[in-house]
Amino acid sequence: MDRFSDHSIALDSPASDGFAIVPNDSVDLPEVTRAVYVGVSGSIRTVTAGGGELVLDGAVAGTLIPVRVKRVYATGTTAAGLVALV
Repeated sequence: MDRFSDHSIALDSPASDGFAIVPNDSVDLPEVTRAVYVGVSGSIRTVTAGGGELVLDGAVAGTLIPVRVKRVYATGTTAAGLVALV
């Protein structure tokens, strides 16, 4: 049973799905994220949902970064174990 199945989903709602992020310099993620979970600390070089490039330096393992990204670059990304929450 899902008590909230007929509620609308907003950006401040909990994520309803997720997938492992495989950083790639030329391919966008299959879906724009609502947040990124960091498994191993490091930097994350991204393209945001708005199209700008953003480098998240010092991303800490075990944290959730509430950022909408459509690409995570392999070049410039040192963090690992990244999970997209959508």
